[in-house]
Amino acid sequence: QVQLVESGGGLVQAGGSLRLSCAASGRTFPGYNLGWFRQAPGKEREFVAQIGWTGTITNYADSVKDRFTISRDNTKDTAYLQMNSLKLEDTAVYYCAAGSPGTSWYPRPYEYWGSGTQVTVSS
Repeated sequence: QVQLVESGGGLVQAGGSLRLSCAASGRTFPGYNLGWFRQAPGKEREFVAQIGWTGTITNYADSVKDRFTISRDNTKDTAYLQMNSLKLEDTAVYYCAAGSPGTSWYPRPYEYWGSGTQVTVSS
């Protein structure tokens, strides 16, 4: 079992930056793939970015490519999502997810989820 806690959300003006963190506890964090997803009001949850357990493989949704960067520090059991050039449409609850390398890699489902952190981008 892996427990995930997101932090770093908040209110930011369009064009600004935020860095989200995902702190993990429980079973071996370094052995898991990690993903970030988001859900805007009235919309379905969507994929944002993911990173493999070694940290060398990443991929991003087209909507955030070149603006967001996913990373992880396995020595701190923490993953990050650096978000730059934020847009109004980035407003959502952002969720961190973890899963086994053999099974969890979008679009395949992730096993463990945090409770989310709100990101609001204002004009």
